[in-house]
Amino acid sequence: MPTTATRRRFIDVHVLQTVPPSNLNRDDAGAPKEASYGGVRRPRASSQAWKRATRLAFASLGIGEDRLGTRTKQIADHLAGRIADRTGFDDASAARLAAAVIAPLGITASKNKEEESAYLLFYGNKQIEQLVDLVADRAGELTALDDKQLAAEFTADRARTALMTGHPIDVALFGRMVANVPDIDVNAACQVAHAIATHGAELEFDFYTAVDDRQAADSKGAGMMGRIGFNSATLYRYGAVSLHQLEANLSDPAAAVRAATAFVSAFVRSMPTGYGNSFAHRTMPQLVALAIRDDQPVNLVTAFEKPVTAYGATGYAAPSAKALATEQHTIATTWGAPALWTGVTHAFTDDAAKALDGAFGEALTFPGMLDALATELTR
Repeated sequence: MPTTATRRRFIDVHVLQTVPPSNLNRDDAGAPKEASYGGVRRPRASSQAWKRATRLAFASLGIGEDRLGTRTKQIADHLAGRIADRTGFDDASAARLAAAVIAPLGITASKNKEEESAYLLFYGNKQIEQLVDLVADRAGELTALDDKQLAAEFTADRARTALMTGHPIDVALFGRMVANVPDIDVNAACQVAHAIATHGAELEFDFYTAVDDRQAADSKGAGMMGRIGFNSATLYRYGAVSLHQLEANLSDPAAAVRAATAFVSAFVRSMPTGYGNSFAHRTMPQLVALAIRDDQPVNLVTAFEKPVTAYGATGYAAPSAKALATEQHTIATTWGAPALWTGVTHAFTDDAAKALDGAFGEALTFPGMLDALATELTR
């Protein structure tokens, strides 16, 4: 039997969530993103938008900054600031030391700004402190060297080691790729699909005006006017975590279980913020289903290849839940690929609830399901 460290386990996260009129994630023309699936146009929110929303949601879970990361082109400035804080040096001296530390990595400068890296570099707040450690104890000695001598004091190996140890949970989950420095790449331990509607929906537009509060009484017309695209939908959202890759990235099975559970919580509760003040679109999911597998991640979006139809006053959520349950049952029986464990939280009754109980088991509260997931992952 494989050991805990090498055992393959994937955690599938399935979410059904209905959003009101909204523009969660806009395209280059400012309209809500869409996709064609099953022969119809559907509302869509990109995986990138929901990954960022998930990352930002980690802070609300009480995860300290030392366990989280930063994605920026401003690593030189960030490092210089931390060197100045630790050593008390002036900004120019700290910037010189920071440049010497990261220069061997070969992160080429931006075409627009020499002080920026060419890439958004994803690294941990703890890792930036490990880079500071390379100079903090010898800062006075190092600043006395000329540029050539200072450059000779640092090697790429030392900077790489600092950036490849002590990964924060978001880097461990979402990975890191630096095209010209593959030695500091981190394989992602999670996947996030584009969220799409379980049904077809029309793109609509809101024509709005704003009144100038101080315009003259005899003045006519609006102070400004505009148009915002929007739609509303029941979205199917899917994410997957490779627990064995997460264990490899964090070098700690217990930390991997905590990070996987944190991902589920943050992914489920997060929401892209596009036009949030205009539409106040934050809702809670109507269904969250989890599955632990040892063969492969399984996206159940095929449940909605045939667009769901709303019958009478039932809406889309309940028939979408039934379609999801049917697809889960099909995967387990027709393809002979049952999950090792399943859990579900939902707000449905009657037929939808019965179908979900048959496919995923008896419903739990969301906190209860997270506890059950953590327990199962430690077996």
